Amino acid sequence: MPTRPIVIVGAGQAGLQVAESLRSEGWEGDIILLGDEPHAPYHRPPLSKAYLLGEATAEQLTMRGPEALARKNISLRTGICVDHIDRSGRELHFSHGSSLPYHRLVLATGARARTLPGADLAGVFGLRGFDDCRQIGAALETAENVTVIGGGFIGLEFAAVARKKGKTVTVLEAGERLMARAVSPFISEWYAQLHARHGVDIVLRAELSAFAGENGRIATVNRKNGPKLKSDLVVLGVGVIANDQLAAAAGLPVDRGVIVDACGRTTDPAIFAAGDCTATCLADGSLRRLESVQNAVEQGKAVAAAILGKEKPFVATPWFWSDQYDAKLQMVGTSAGHDQMVIRGNPDDGKFSVFYFREGRLIGIDSVNRPQDHMAGRKLLDRGLSPTPEQAADEAFLLNGLLA
Repeated sequence: MPTRPIVIVGAGQAGLQVAESLRSEGWEGDIILLGDEPHAPYHRPPLSKAYLLGEATAEQLTMRGPEALARKNISLRTGICVDHIDRSGRELHFSHGSSLPYHRLVLATGARARTLPGADLAGVFGLRGFDDCRQIGAALETAENVTVIGGGFIGLEFAAVARKKGKTVTVLEAGERLMARAVSPFISEWYAQLHARHGVDIVLRAELSAFAGENGRIATVNRKNGPKLKSDLVVLGVGVIANDQLAAAAGLPVDRGVIVDACGRTTDPAIFAAGDCTATCLADGSLRRLESVQNAVEQGKAVAAAILGKEKPFVATPWFWSDQYDAKLQMVGTSAGHDQMVIRGNPDDGKFSVFYFREGRLIGIDSVNRPQDHMAGRKLLDRGLSPTPEQAADEAFLLNGLLA
């Protein structure tokens, strides 16, 4: 057994999964989990929803506390920032001057929220971690006019929370439709109508000019193609940037993320990566970036196996979800490139699924409040099975029957 530990930089979903999977796969050596935040590993998805609504506490969001990790002989060190990697000496160096040797190194450094010029004004927030949400939650209590920049998942989830709290909410989206990177135009329009029914003002093709403040605090959001918006709280939902700086500085290949194979291996045999900081090289040479719990968990399992000399590549069909008001959107596969779509259920009732086909084969499903369709779709796509469009549209047809 090597005397040096396996060191995991990043104590989020991916980092925790690597550590726990190493133990479950039989690794008996030391495991050190380094987190740059002062918190134990916690669930991020509820931050923009249940936590801000007061439906979940910080304790309930904690995945594993230090005591639980210690019982698995996993050493958690929080508030630690790595300065650089010495690949030749297989050591991490820290800003305060100390160093830590490693047998194998896993980068699970996640991603950070994109920002915009002028976002340093008080009352303007990114939404990525627990501390962001704690500050946003406090500001939301006294805010009256809320502006959300970005009509993606995070922005719309927060807009729904703010409306539930009775705030005046405007969403500014630069694109032609909401959630355009993830869903079809049909789903975009359905959600635009959902938010409109709840009183949110959705502005598409919005062009920002500047954030204007008074006494260092946000006062208005100025637009190039519309009136100023009085705002005492602004939340940025304009995407994330992979935290690949450590890898890049160490000479590892990066391209909007640390480039890894399906098992999370980098070009350095002693260094692996998992989660939101990665870009996976696919069989055709293209790169795929996924920002999801599923990706963090499955890549974490694959990395742990690879460290132990096993091949367990992450090959499952990607899936995601978003909770907005009482509408739970679950997505599996992709709608991109579809040439036919059919609807199962009734969109007017708020319970339906949209099945996407290319040349008669199922490539993706977007489900709203129909978890049974989503779960069946995950199994079908993972096994390369496809209903016909007619079968998908027929609620009497049992999708799970194709799995027999």
